[in-house]
Amino acid sequence: MALINETALITGATSGIGYELAKLFAADKARLVIVSRGEEMLWQVSKEFRDLGAPDVTIIPKDLSIPGAAEDVYARTKELGINISILVNDAGVGEHGYFSEIDLEKEDTIINLNVVSLVHLTKLYLRDMLNMDHGRILNLASIASYQPTPTLAVYAASKAFVLSFTDALIHELQDTGITITALIPGPADTDFFRKAHAENTKAALDNPQDPAKVAKAGYEGLLKGKHHVTSKFSVQAQVAMSTAMPNEAVSSMASTYMKEKK
Repeated sequence: MALINETALITGATSGIGYELAKLFAADKARLVIVSRGEEMLWQVSKEFRDLGAPDVTIIPKDLSIPGAAEDVYARTKELGINISILVNDAGVGEHGYFSEIDLEKEDTIINLNVVSLVHLTKLYLRDMLNMDHGRILNLASIASYQPTPTLAVYAASKAFVLSFTDALIHELQDTGITITALIPGPADTDFFRKAHAENTKAALDNPQDPAKVAKAGYEGLLKGKHHVTSKFSVQAQVAMSTAMPNEAVSSMASTYMKEKK
């Protein structure tokens, strides 16, 4: 599917699922705006995306966990005269450990990145999309959206927020030309667990999903206007089970995945 008239802004585009999504957009000839903290890595992947077929790649080095960063990104695209028709809110972070023992600053980083910046970017670009009556938004949720997760408490709560927020907007936008999609992966083979200091947990080591396959499912679902996208039957089964079970039982089940694998 050619996206030659579309411009996609992708956060977290230098690694993991965001990187794989950017490759798919590039191959379909979309113009890209890529956002991440590391400027050097942004330049490196921007060349790769151009080689794949993106006619234009704009980089915006920005740490979206810092208050006001989302507004800075929006202002920069306006300054450059770039109209965003596809928004991919991929950037996210977690921290493994007991809530009482994790530094509050780290929890603030999770909330600011996973929730606040996502809401701000969505608010700013959605208003422009409504003026055009055209646009697509992809929000990265998680199986954790359905599972209160001990030792990953704030991260799981942030993803529950993302799913609830997306579902509410699905209803609000149903009579417009804008679609919004939640991508719901299980544990994936990305840098997430290492950065969260959870690389030795059962979730990290037990057959994590290929981020390229997760991205492909999310990309195809976004273009079809699907509301929820999972990339693996086992994730669908976990969603169904987590929805049916009491939260206390779900939380107990989720805690086993976050224990170190022996």
